[in-house]
Amino acid sequence: MAEFDVDLFVIGAGSGGVRAARVAAGHGAKVAIAEEYRVGGTCVIRGCVPKKLLVYGAHFAEDLADARRFGWKVPDCEFDWKTLRDNVLSEVTRISGIYGETLENNKVEVIHERATVAGPHEVKLASGRTVTAKYILVATGATPAIPDIPGKELGITSNEAFNLEAIPKRIVIAGAGYIANEFAGIFHEFGARVTLVNRTNVILRGYDEQIRDRLLQISSGKGINFKFDAEIERIEKQEDGSLLVYIADDDPIACDAVMFATGRQPLTNLGLENAGVELNDRGAIKVDDDNRSTCESIYAVGDVTDRIQLTPVAIREGQAFSDTVFGNKPHRVDYDNVPSAVFSHPPMAGVGLTEGKAREKYGAIKVFTSDFRAMKNVLAGRNERALYKMIVHPETDVVLGLHMIGPDAPEILQAAAVAVKAGLTKQAFDDTVALHPSMAEELVLMR
Repeated sequence: MAEFDVDLFVIGAGSGGVRAARVAAGHGAKVAIAEEYRVGGTCVIRGCVPKKLLVYGAHFAEDLADARRFGWKVPDCEFDWKTLRDNVLSEVTRISGIYGETLENNKVEVIHERATVAGPHEVKLASGRTVTAKYILVATGATPAIPDIPGKELGITSNEAFNLEAIPKRIVIAGAGYIANEFAGIFHEFGARVTLVNRTNVILRGYDEQIRDRLLQISSGKGINFKFDAEIERIEKQEDGSLLVYIADDDPIACDAVMFATGRQPLTNLGLENAGVELNDRGAIKVDDDNRSTCESIYAVGDVTDRIQLTPVAIREGQAFSDTVFGNKPHRVDYDNVPSAVFSHPPMAGVGLTEGKAREKYGAIKVFTSDFRAMKNVLAGRNERALYKMIVHPETDVVLGLHMIGPDAPEILQAAAVAVKAGLTKQAFDDTVALHPSMAEELVLMR
């Protein structure tokens, strides 16, 4: 008789958990996975996938206007939010179903219940059933953090944004990170009057300063309002159903919706103390380089840990965990030069060291930039400039970082990130013939 019911029990069927479960099962392990909501996790259900589809939908506002300059007789167009919303939700359901089919095809038992940790080798389900496992993997992700202020229940988060009955005419977004700036662009293009309220005077902390300043300049020029060094004190509902947002030392803001985009906190209310799993001061599960927690039999991957909160990172962590523990192919995730993007309007993307971080580490670095208007923007009469930036080691000529803002920046950066990851030099870029006419050619023309 087997010592445990399963070899691996995964809590959370998001990107990291699904990958770990599938790969472990492929290595011959008996695997069960529990998900209390829907298979797919944050990325598929209420994150990257539906958000990117909204970004595509929002961009038609500018594309339709620009088309007239290219000879298309575009009539005045009316946007129907419910059509986009329902189509996006339908696509989410389709992808979630594919994730579920993948698990079933790999003979992973899918349990649609909340699961908590009852001990080093025990998981308790909401139905009362207890499952024993040789290993437990926690992949529950994170959830939006909501400030504890009066009237907080009147606000929404990115989770609810995909299910709105209508686009608000006026919206206040608390925060200035990637979620705040992405939804600011989305709501603005859909016709809302957008105000971002941020406690500091910096947007997108951690991104290259020159690139994020360019986004601030472009967003402000489009009519998105930014209030810096401001903090929301309370929210009150008015008799007409609108909201009044009170700001410390400033006039209150009347709006129709408030979105909290003030960070994400790991989902760790899972009884982890029953197994001696320790959390860090930010509430994330402490793990070593092999994803193992302070309990020898319990591991964690993805946003529930305090590493890089990106879907592709969670997937790689899940792969590394299962290959190491079940596949006799031990390896670790390399967190250097991980590319990232902000799907703002226009989008930003970057990989490697920012100029500030590079100067801290190396001193007198070399910085190359290309500041230009994309050909399409020129003909469209759109005064919106792209900015590409290359950070180079002062002695070895190795490219330390690439950062950009402009049309299709994430698509261009993904390929360029390979060069940075490979440690190529600025000369390697210079030796590459430009692909003309393209925006990407600016990467090999910086002098």
